[in-house]
Amino acid sequence: MSPHIRPDLDAIPAYVAGRTNPGAVKLASNETTFPPLPSVAKAISEAVELSNRYPDNNATELRTAIAQFHGVSLENVAAGCGSVALCQELVQITCGLPTDEVVFAWRSFEAYPIVTRVAGAKAVLVPLNADYAHDLDALAAAVTPNTRVVFVCNPNNPTGTAHGRAAIERFLDAMPENVLVVLDEAYFEYLRLPAEDRVDGVELGRNRPNVLVLRTFSKAYGLAGLRVGYAVGDPKVIEALMKVHIPFSVNRVSQAAAIASLEARHELLERTDATVAERNRMRDALVAAGYRIPDSHANFLWLPLGDRSAEYGAASEAAGVVIRPYGTDGVRITAGDPHENDRFLAFATDPATVARFLG
Repeated sequence: MSPHIRPDLDAIPAYVAGRTNPGAVKLASNETTFPPLPSVAKAISEAVELSNRYPDNNATELRTAIAQFHGVSLENVAAGCGSVALCQELVQITCGLPTDEVVFAWRSFEAYPIVTRVAGAKAVLVPLNADYAHDLDALAAAVTPNTRVVFVCNPNNPTGTAHGRAAIERFLDAMPENVLVVLDEAYFEYLRLPAEDRVDGVELGRNRPNVLVLRTFSKAYGLAGLRVGYAVGDPKVIEALMKVHIPFSVNRVSQAAAIASLEARHELLERTDATVAERNRMRDALVAAGYRIPDSHANFLWLPLGDRSAEYGAASEAAGVVIRPYGTDGVRITAGDPHENDRFLAFATDPATVARFLG
């Protein structure tokens, strides 16, 4: 006889990471291609020498650095094993009944339906609009008395679309005060909206206790392999997060690397300009070849290829570039180094590829 396992887990898909194919270019996981700065690598090396000691379970030094960076109090900040861990913890602290609802756009971050169903809550998926962006009016209309959390991924993963400040403010103002709105800003550093329309969830949430912001060190800060994310929100929400987090889940090396990265943030964030330039160059070339691509404000592009997505992904991999198909919706391509992007563009803009998938 086998141990009892929750039968509903059979219906929950496992999280699918971007594939790696030895010898192929990997543009599937939205990683930065830049290595850690020397100062960050030095902090990592020094922290490794203390790996026999437990890390600070409360990540106080890291949270203090984040709080100072954003001009908030320590009590406004929680750290997690990547922002995805915080997503799951947020559902855990807000949902306790099968009737509790978590609302989010779809397609959006793949983890949202998984963490919702793992917590035993009900996922409410709201289709994107015709521009592959969050339909904020439809999201607001989907909120019911059972809604506990609304995730807003801005910029959206995997489509790269983003809403400006005015649209997000209108949406937040329409939300009931007892519904937690999570602004997932994992790709915040790649936003290039005009200054007056730039969305900064931390600023928008200062006077809104039901707004919480997620950020990560995995993307622009280049620490994807060390798993550090953080939340900025109301102290009551942060206190609840601290109660459910897995002890010591933000390890000593990760904490040291994140602190050093914040100290070197100006140099690190300058790198995003190169990524944005490559993103735009790739988009221009693809649009010229006949692809329909929404404007991206992240470090990737979205090709809405529908039921040809898996076939396109396989063809790209056969050409030596691993990208990320998403069911029958589309494929996502990370902006990598110029030579990596050129290899993808050689495949994507080849007349034979265009005729096969766009003809």
